[in-house]
Amino acid sequence: MTTAAAPAQPHILLVEDDEVIREATRMALERYGFPVTTAADGLEGLEAFHAVRPDLLLLDVMLPLLDGVGLCRRIREESQLPILMMSARTDPVDVVSGLEAGADDYVVKPFESAVLVARIRTVLRRIRVAPAPAAASPAVLSSPSSSSSFPPSSASPDSPAAPVAPSPAPSPTHAVRNFDGLQVDTDSMEVRVDGRLVPLTPTELRLLLEFTAAPGIVLERSTLLERVWDYEWGADTRVVDVHVQRLRAKIGSGRIETVRGFGYKLRRPA
Repeated sequence: MTTAAAPAQPHILLVEDDEVIREATRMALERYGFPVTTAADGLEGLEAFHAVRPDLLLLDVMLPLLDGVGLCRRIREESQLPILMMSARTDPVDVVSGLEAGADDYVVKPFESAVLVARIRTVLRRIRVAPAPAAASPAVLSSPSSSSSFPPSSASPDSPAAPVAPSPAPSPTHAVRNFDGLQVDTDSMEVRVDGRLVPLTPTELRLLLEFTAAPGIVLERSTLLERVWDYEWGADTRVVDVHVQRLRAKIGSGRIETVRGFGYKLRRPA
């Protein structure tokens, strides 16, 4: 395990067994200003996670000793930090397995460093959870999709990594959204089901905020990709589907309804 200097920017734990890819990725991230700790296998990655408590985990799917899916699942048992998975495989089962284990997103190797940094900054922005926007009036909320594979990025190695902003101060008016036993406090960002506190990842929380801001209104996958994942291009909609599945498992399977051919909606209270 190698550790960079004390972090002034979001600290990344990189777990990759290929030494060439690991070192090239580390150097690229450090050029963008990110402090990086590296590990060469899943068990070393788990040890490094406990030692440095990073702000983001970047890990390969195929790792020795403990694979990336297993490592992701182990870390999710005790932490909600952002997790971005890397994989040279585009097998749907491989991608879905990582997302089901708790990853927030994935990136396919090989990738350009600017693309990777753009994904990392997008995932880190989700930590700064803010109340979702007011519900729009149309019955189906949609957004245009782009044909490009990756988002445009103006990032350069001279651009410092964006620090994670502190949580916003509580609003003067305490806002709690109630839906038949589901309670979402938009000031404390706490979610309870029948009075029980439910831990959500930042991505899951932002997804739930979108649904609770527009109960009964269908949200298209492309809309959710843009609002929750900050993707303004044709990204993989399986990311949305798996996160909805994970959210249902935590708040109750019957609360979020699938509207075939369109997207999802939160059921209105009876």
